[in-house]
Amino acid sequence: MRAVVQRVDGASVAVVTGSGTETVGEFTGEGLCVLVGVTHEDTKEQAARLARKLWSIRMLEGEKSCSEVNAPLLVVSQFTLYGDARKGRRPTWNAAAPGPVAEPLVDEVVACLRALGARVETGRFGADMRLTLTNHGPFTVQLEM
Repeated sequence: MRAVVQRVDGASVAVVTGSGTETVGEFTGEGLCVLVGVTHEDTKEQAARLARKLWSIRMLEGEKSCSEVNAPLLVVSQFTLYGDARKGRRPTWNAAAPGPVAEPLVDEVVACLRALGARVETGRFGADMRLTLTNHGPFTVQLEM
């Protein structure tokens, strides 16, 4: 399981629909935007570990964590984190888990975060999404579970 975590001053995700776009998740103020990729061997235990790490990682202003200041998180599934563009001109997605494997694990990350007390906004799995954020810093960390 792989996550790209960005410290942000607000973030939102909208889903493209037949009649435009619909905002499905957003927050204002300081928090984390988290892009989550899942590979074939990932487990619920890794999802729980990732959730605990996201809730406690000290990435916010003053080296605070979301748990310390009750900051929100926006979690969006992104299979392209397992893209491989080393050969040729087209990335391959062979390392990315298929939807039936990945979706429950991303949902598990969100559920574990909420069980820890986090306010979590999300995208919509498999949808055509538009993510908007204001990166604070910029401050971006990649996590591997």
